[in-house]
Amino acid sequence: MIIELSPELEQIVKAKVDTGTYPDASEFIRAAILQSVEQERLKKQRLNEAITIGIQQAERGEFSKRTVQDIIQHKETQNS
Repeated sequence: MIIELSPELEQIVKAKVDTGTYPDASEFIRAAILQSVEQERLKKQRLNEAITIGIQQAERGEFSKRTVQDIIQHKETQNS
């Protein structure tokens, strides 16, 4: 497999190898891929946990009067 990197990404890989953090570029790329996979797994896990909580709350009759748009707007306000 051949992977082409932008000059900026190439510099990042080179810097990690030069500092001795990784023995070579392949190991850095391998670690980055594994980290990405783990982040996706954790994101799905958190989403599933939130869905489970929501289902449990709905089964208990606990509902929010906020609309989806209200929630989105609140979230956008928090990020500003």
